[in-house]
Amino acid sequence: MVVGLVETAVPAAKSTVSSAVKKPTTLSSDPIINVARGDPMIYEPYWKKMGDRCKVVIAGDEFMSYFCNAMNLCWFLLPELDNAIRTLHRVVGNAMVDDDRFIVVGNGSTQLFHALLYALSSSNMLEPINVVAAAPFYSSYPEETKFLRSELYKWAGDANCYDKDEPYIEVVTSPNNPDGSIRGTVVNREGGKAIHDLAYYWPQYAPITSKADHDAMLFTFSKATGHAGTRIGWAIVKDKVIAAKMVKFIEVSSIGVSREAQLRAAKVLGFIADDCRNPDVKGENFFEYGRRLMSERWGKLREMGMKSNGVFSLPKYLRDYCKFTGEYTDSNPAFAWLKSREGLNCENLLRDESKIITRAGPSFGGDSTYTRVSMLSRDVEFELLLERLAAVKGTVNGN
Repeated sequence: MVVGLVETAVPAAKSTVSSAVKKPTTLSSDPIINVARGDPMIYEPYWKKMGDRCKVVIAGDEFMSYFCNAMNLCWFLLPELDNAIRTLHRVVGNAMVDDDRFIVVGNGSTQLFHALLYALSSSNMLEPINVVAAAPFYSSYPEETKFLRSELYKWAGDANCYDKDEPYIEVVTSPNNPDGSIRGTVVNREGGKAIHDLAYYWPQYAPITSKADHDAMLFTFSKATGHAGTRIGWAIVKDKVIAAKMVKFIEVSSIGVSREAQLRAAKVLGFIADDCRNPDVKGENFFEYGRRLMSERWGKLREMGMKSNGVFSLPKYLRDYCKFTGEYTDSNPAFAWLKSREGLNCENLLRDESKIITRAGPSFGGDSTYTRVSMLSRDVEFELLLERLAAVKGTVNGN
């Protein structure tokens, strides 16, 4: 079994419960825990508690046209979502969204990443433009860049090692996936362009120190609010020509983005913004809730690390002043960049000793003593993860 949660089966001969009744969900006695993925189910209890406050009702005659606003550069962008995105960024203070910035919506930030690679490339070049990112980098960047075998761009590896006197695109993730560090461009050479992936630049993960103001910035609904299944991402772009090329890419690849999904995203983002601007004295807003949960989880993980007898270590982050909260706060990244002691293969060790599935360091351009662990799973899976990690002795070499 790969998913940590299973449905308990009742033998047919002894069952007195109708087959139409859903059986309780529990942890099996010895499950495999998969924390290789960043599925953000940590936020599920919050949204259940909100009930119908983010409910969306769509009539049968709504959203029948391809077009949302034919006069807008991004003609498939729902005006309600455009407004909700700009409003939330202004409330949080994590990105510049002045009226001269263009919002481009996509089917998740993955499609927008491809759209930006296309938009920042040139068909007039004799060779594909090089795409680089500083290691450890998001493990999907190489695969996504290579996947279409494009003649416009190619993966060129670690930005720290890039020494070619050629045009390039540098991808900067900040806070970084997998290690949570705050990043800037590394190459800084003439002829370079940059994509800033700010998926985790939200108050539950990191202090908001300034309004990001880059040429092309990517955000995703999944990591901002936890609604990964809605498949909505957005780019904030300064240059109209680049934004127009991105829109063309999405038009050709998917003829726009589901308006139903956009409406749901607009409703949720608008709800969060309103809750932050009009605090309820009886409860936490979404970002307060998320920051508290992430802080608690990191506290438990660090406590486990101190008891591991040197088998594991974790990165340390400096506290910084968060303009959103108005106080000094810690970084609580969505992933833990776990390091085992030298001579151990961290991914193999966790898999072989404790049946914990993670994503190995080499996938991110790192070495095998590192592995990435998601901090975003459901509570029951996270608590079991802590139990398993605490029991690891480091006796399995796993090389």
